Amino acid sequence: MKLGLALSGGGIKGAAHIGVLQVLKEEGINVDIIGGTSIGSIVAALYAMEYTPNEMLKLFNYFSKMIFKNSAMYTDPRGKKLLSIQAGGLYSGENIAYAIEEACKYKNIKKMQDLKIPIVIPAVDLRNSEKYIFTNVEKINEFYLNKADISIAVRASSSYPAIFAPCIYNKHKFVDGGILDNIPVEEVKKIGADKVIAVRFKLNKTSKTVGIRSTLNKSIDIMFSQIEGEAVKKADYVIEVDTENVNPFDFKQSNKCYKLGYNQAKKEIEKIKEILKEENNG
Repeated sequence: MKLGLALSGGGIKGAAHIGVLQVLKEEGINVDIIGGTSIGSIVAALYAMEYTPNEMLKLFNYFSKMIFKNSAMYTDPRGKKLLSIQAGGLYSGENIAYAIEEACKYKNIKKMQDLKIPIVIPAVDLRNSEKYIFTNVEKINEFYLNKADISIAVRASSSYPAIFAPCIYNKHKFVDGGILDNIPVEEVKKIGADKVIAVRFKLNKTSKTVGIRSTLNKSIDIMFSQIEGEAVKKADYVIEVDTENVNPFDFKQSNKCYKLGYNQAKKEIEKIKEILKEENNG
């Protein structure tokens, strides 16, 4: 039986995914196939690189400090310098790719195909409004991309609309995969998972919206929540983490989110074991 894990987007809330992985590790439950969107793609990629949850959290805390400190200038594929806002976002997003590149160098890998654990990372192409899947498995169709750098895949999936400029890759102009698939349960099943655990974040329906960023955050959270609602129906088990009033871009709250994910998974671990036992007995 191959166990799959599908991780949703949600900014720094994604540190909760690391807490869930820590509980699974402590319980001796191995994830055979993984997928993630946006911040979930970062955790999925680090897991597929075979980083431990403790190492992942350290990397989160180290690199998160620089995510919003990159230059206001953005370099397009032709080498032309533009203000990142002209390119479609408040920040260029180049430091996301840099952080993943550094993590890859430590493991002496670069390409998606270098990853030993099957992985799927969704992104959306603004040029044709289609969902594409970065992966390391054999291409299922023309929407599966398996020759990209790991850093490109994560950068593409993490290009949160209006916050980060789109990621240009070949003929594509990618933005956050959450627009069409914020929790890739179906994609994880497509590449061979028999059972899929989905991890998502509870929508805070009463949070206040003050200013442009909080209004944008809440609007996108509502949209992503609706999209996830259909996706999680295909999961065999769903862990819903209550991240309370966490601002998805407040990277100082990564440790808090980690603990929230850890505690929620710990509460539900016996139910998860029952689901897995049913499959093994079957």
